Amino acid sequence: MYFCKKTVSICHCARSRNLKTACLTQRRKKRQTARALVLNFAPLREPKREEIPVLKKEDRIFVAGHRGMVGSAIVRALQHKGYGRIITRDRSALDLCDQGAVRGFFKNEPVDVVVIAAAKVGGILANNTYPAEFIYQNLMIENNLVHEAFRAGVRRLLLLGSSCIYPKYAPQPMTEEALLTGPLEPTNEPYAIAKIAGIKLCEAYNRQYGTAFAAVMPTNLYGPGDNFHPDNSHVLPAMIRRFHEARENDAENVVVWGSGKPRREFLHVDDMAEACLFVMTLPEAPLKQALLSYPQPCFLNVGTGVDTSIRRLAETVKTIVGFRGALTFDPGKPDGTPQKLLDVSRMKTLGWQARISLNDGIARTYRWFLDHRGRLRG
Repeated sequence: MYFCKKTVSICHCARSRNLKTACLTQRRKKRQTARALVLNFAPLREPKREEIPVLKKEDRIFVAGHRGMVGSAIVRALQHKGYGRIITRDRSALDLCDQGAVRGFFKNEPVDVVVIAAAKVGGILANNTYPAEFIYQNLMIENNLVHEAFRAGVRRLLLLGSSCIYPKYAPQPMTEEALLTGPLEPTNEPYAIAKIAGIKLCEAYNRQYGTAFAAVMPTNLYGPGDNFHPDNSHVLPAMIRRFHEARENDAENVVVWGSGKPRREFLHVDDMAEACLFVMTLPEAPLKQALLSYPQPCFLNVGTGVDTSIRRLAETVKTIVGFRGALTFDPGKPDGTPQKLLDVSRMKTLGWQARISLNDGIARTYRWFLDHRGRLRG
């Protein structure tokens, strides 16, 4: 009996040791799996707030989306200010939706500053027709560039967003604090969600790693390099093309989508480029205070602070283009958000404001349209 008890005791202990070893092995495997899943992320900790160097003329600045309207304007502004080490890549050379390609780019190309002007963009019709492309491509571009910029040790990053991030019925003018306070405009919700994700991505990296990743949210942009497609472009360039073609063809009238009642704010792209440089060159103290002090928003509204009705906009374009026919509206088409006017007080407090008036900006854009008719996008 005694021998049996001892044997039982010995077997029990061995079984316990085996179970304990198995549990330790299983926990070790779980930890290894967890480490593999975080993709080189560090644990959440108090961010290391090191000194953030100011932008220097010799810095290597990667402008993603340099062939687009905004990206090309930023390149022009950088060159005008004397920044000579601007890095660009065509879509054929670098697919920003491909994480491996983006990682390889940063591995082989030293970069100090990143400007994310690349995006899948379009008007109401394009957003309604291609919602999957709008959310997928914009999410992938932001995820890849922000994460790989972090891994490469980029000092500063600026993400360009859009005022469509705000709720459809947000109080006007819209402050940065209005983000995520209500439902979005359904016609461009996928695009807006992608841009909101980009803001939160920058914010999360700033909180966790102490990075200097900021964002700017412009109002409706227009100007040289815009997309003038009559169906897939934004409202202002589409109007310019329609009124121009109507004048050329001696048309009796031009039909504009919607009731004409919604109000919109417009910013010339050259003003936008100047605003981006202003934010990129902010000294350390105001940069940290304005954009890197969570829970304060890490983004700034960029606009004129003045809006106009779609009807008034159409009348202005009609006059500048010189169309003499009638102007009618199609209330059966969607109006979109009733009003979109940004509160730009934070930018003004920092020391920047727009300089180009709407009438002057439309006239400049129409002259550019006439000079580039054979090479227009759309």
